[in-house]
Amino acid sequence: MLQRIIARNNITIYGTGSKSMFLVHGYGCDQNMWRFITPQFKDDYKIILIDLVGSGKSDENSYDYEKYNSLEGYADDVIEICDALKLEHVCFVGHSVSAMIGLLAAIKRPALFKKLIMIGPSPRYINCENYFGGFSQNDIDDLMETLDSNYLGWSSAMASVIMDNPDRPELAAELEESFCQNNPKIARHFARVTFLGDNRSDLKKLTTDTLIVQSKTDAIASIKVGQFVHDNISNSKLEVLETTGHCPHLSAPSQTIEAMKKHLI
Repeated sequence: MLQRIIARNNITIYGTGSKSMFLVHGYGCDQNMWRFITPQFKDDYKIILIDLVGSGKSDENSYDYEKYNSLEGYADDVIEICDALKLEHVCFVGHSVSAMIGLLAAIKRPALFKKLIMIGPSPRYINCENYFGGFSQNDIDDLMETLDSNYLGWSSAMASVIMDNPDRPELAAELEESFCQNNPKIARHFARVTFLGDNRSDLKKLTTDTLIVQSKTDAIASIKVGQFVHDNISNSKLEVLETTGHCPHLSAPSQTIEAMKKHLI
């Protein structure tokens, strides 16, 4: 059972600490995206890294389109992994869509999680009445159409927008490569689940101590979105970094680490 779960999610465990830190990547990425963050915590934490099913080096054959037709399927995986590894009082760190996966897992099993750290979270990407998500319905429709017709082209165009560090093109190139390693059919399905989802009503259900880490400029999840998440999670703090882009753990790891450590004291 444990070996099946380890293979399914390509689980990596290291670190010598007594506490547990569980890190999960965002859309189209993999666990390698945490490589600048984890060395700073390995002495105090047991570090658990995974690839979401359908991403990275996970077992692609385990991708069940029905199970993963909502983020609940991934949240169930997180809980199953914690139980299989006998983890307790987990600090869950989720980037982008995985911030919502952590939210759902913590609502299901609040006693399992001691802290949540959300990096660039968004509960809904599409604007609607009295809510700014950053994208119109037409924007998302166009995005889906491009994903369907030209996934590699979408990957190339979006990587630089998401990373938003034009003076460091190697970061966008890495993100593009990460997108391109994934099965396009699975990636398109996961994109629909990610960009068409709405977890706004779930925010108020969360009781876990939560830190929201937000880049000052982020084309995918703006400060307005970060503020909305903060306003709707009762036990939360918002840390705005003087950074640009949706992946500060890659582009500005020292600032991200500083914000995390301050919250974990």
